[in-house]
Amino acid sequence: MKVGLIGFGKTGKAVASVLLQSKETNLQWVVRRSHNLEHRSVPEFLGIESEEPGYIYSADEFAGAELLERFPVDVIIDFSSEQGVRYYGEAARDRKVAVVSAISSYSAQTVAYLKYLAQKTRVLWSPNITVGINFLIIAARILKNIAPYTDIEIVEEHFKAKPEVSGTAKKIASSLGLEEDVIKTVRAGGIIGVHEILFGFPYQTVRLKHESITREAFGNGVLFAAKHLHERGAGLYSMEDLMLPYFNAGSAQAA
Repeated sequence: MKVGLIGFGKTGKAVASVLLQSKETNLQWVVRRSHNLEHRSVPEFLGIESEEPGYIYSADEFAGAELLERFPVDVIIDFSSEQGVRYYGEAARDRKVAVVSAISSYSAQTVAYLKYLAQKTRVLWSPNITVGINFLIIAARILKNIAPYTDIEIVEEHFKAKPEVSGTAKKIASSLGLEEDVIKTVRAGGIIGVHEILFGFPYQTVRLKHESITREAFGNGVLFAAKHLHERGAGLYSMEDLMLPYFNAGSAQAA
């Protein structure tokens, strides 16, 4: 599967390293806003032995359509910013290139644009694309359905400089039908990301907790998303859409 990566910050670099070490993907290129590292090879820059091209380009060098014409890919992985999808969106839609976006938050206008792209191609958007956090969200919804009377608290922990409430925590709250004011935030040191959902029963407590140890966890999620999105038709998907069949399969086996 030929892959293009948009964004090459700390998370983008970690995701690129996972893609380069996977036998299921072939990293064709990386696009970033900066001209730094332009035309460098990602494998060479990261010190990973690979025959994949993985050349770095700046967004100013090619329009999205020209990029996909010269260097076609099967899927675009986006770890850039809300504006990033405007760079490649139309070109991906026209060529039916799948899109996996891990942007933490989109405006209503951009979400509408994703739905427009999804009319012609496969689009997945997940504010937190790790497999673990999405498993946690599905499990939490199941538990709430079983015991809707429980007290529920959400705690998120991140690095000290992160100013806003975690987009993942907001998604957890929304998925459980809770207001965002139930979210408790902790900012300390270099914590990459910890999310915990506490269910307070009358005589017991259940804690569902996920911790991202390194940013490579996002790369594992990307591989899962790209592989399973490849099997779908045009539409806008979430990680939950791709993971729920495994829950259903597990229920069938148990029966």
